[in-house]
Amino acid sequence: MQHPRSALLNVMTAAAQKAAKRMVRDFGEVENLQVSKKGPADFVSIADKKAEEILVKELRKARPDYGFVLEENGDIPGKDTSNTWVIDPLDGTTNFLHGIPHFAISICLVRDSEPFAGVVYNPVQDEMYWAEKGQGAFLNGRRLRVSGRAHMAESLFATGVPFLGMEKDARFLQRLESVMKISSGIRRFGSAALDLAYVAAGRYDGFWECGLKPWDMAAGVVLVKEAGGYVSDISGKSKMLETGDVVAANDKIHAQLLKLVK
Repeated sequence: MQHPRSALLNVMTAAAQKAAKRMVRDFGEVENLQVSKKGPADFVSIADKKAEEILVKELRKARPDYGFVLEENGDIPGKDTSNTWVIDPLDGTTNFLHGIPHFAISICLVRDSEPFAGVVYNPVQDEMYWAEKGQGAFLNGRRLRVSGRAHMAESLFATGVPFLGMEKDARFLQRLESVMKISSGIRRFGSAALDLAYVAAGRYDGFWECGLKPWDMAAGVVLVKEAGGYVSDISGKSKMLETGDVVAANDKIHAQLLKLVK
């Protein structure tokens, strides 16, 4: 049975689908490597900007007074100061660039500084994840629940690798090693929004990453919480959007994962 979506989520999913149509076409061109005279990287940044324009236009039509926090165009304050759209039009640009069908459109409504409703859409696989505070999390209408695994040894984790040359490298490798030693594996798929969605869906048991931007994780935070998981920053507080660090996991493993990555 399809679970009915609120008016707010209908607005968000419709905007994502509209932006996705063009993105899938562009992705087809990348796959065929017919990236015209523009370099592939330019081509992707154009795809990124186009998607953002479509999202802003659609969301503005539906909620004219809400502000925006955008990857490409920075902050656009709205008349309604308590509601802000936080958007990543294309999370997983490197995958997109290489013809790997693992990227997403991420839209979050942050209400009074708290992620309130989130949509993460992988257009190539047509997987639409959505969640709203107090209403649960869903994938294409099916209710999501974080995994029930309680033992690190059978748990699968995801993370993001920091760009080389950051002083965080050493710390990252320590964290990686400590989790690898006692878990069933670590994946690095290149889209934080989808990593968080996968935690919500019980595919991964946990995810951590440092140095993220609010638009990389805001929607995913709502998904994980509404699927019964725990999300915190590395110090165990709820300041993920400010610190840029996130540790998300099912309710049984979160404390253990947090201890390891701390």
